[in-house]
Amino acid sequence: MKCEKETMLLYAVTDRMWTGRQTLMEQVEDALKGGATCVQLREKELDEENFLKEAIEMKALCAKYGVPFIVNDNVEIAIKCKADGIHVGQSDMEAGNVRALVGEDMIIGVSTKNVEQALAAQKAGADYLGVGAMFHTGTKLDAEEVSREAAQEITAAVDIPVVAIGGINKKNILELKGTGVDGVALVSAIFGAENIEEECKTLKALSTEMVQA
Repeated sequence: MKCEKETMLLYAVTDRMWTGRQTLMEQVEDALKGGATCVQLREKELDEENFLKEAIEMKALCAKYGVPFIVNDNVEIAIKCKADGIHVGQSDMEAGNVRALVGEDMIIGVSTKNVEQALAAQKAGADYLGVGAMFHTGTKLDAEEVSREAAQEITAAVDIPVVAIGGINKKNILELKGTGVDGVALVSAIFGAENIEEECKTLKALSTEMVQA
């Protein structure tokens, strides 16, 4: 599956911190109904058996809406559930090694903070880049913020799609206008919302405005 720029427009990254009133699967379906263009399953605490079971179910749900399904970090789970993609950070497996394991058809995303990392990821076979944290975020407490200028430098240096992540919400999303990013990856702005479907509709409209700089 090729990674198109449009795929990055409204990229939903799961976090079960906001489950309770709804299951994670119900939340993801609401995000898809609201226009999410990509879904990443991020599980740091779940055991392998339940992670795989959840991944298989979420892959089927995303396929129903024609939206790519990405697994965070766990290459083995991504392969077993036949995910559309895998996303890795700088401290995870290097993109070239990931490509050797997953083959040519799976999308590979890599988190980057500067041009050097971005070019290395692209050369190693990454299909898209995640750049951030663009703003202060409570989701990933150890995340260093990336300046607007750094984001511009990265988007100018690479030929693959770039998604901004980290502390982005409907109040600050338009501040990213002119950076060259192709969309936004959101966690709490989506899954912490009272009405996820309606919030996604609003966020998608704002993200569309943002990329039309």
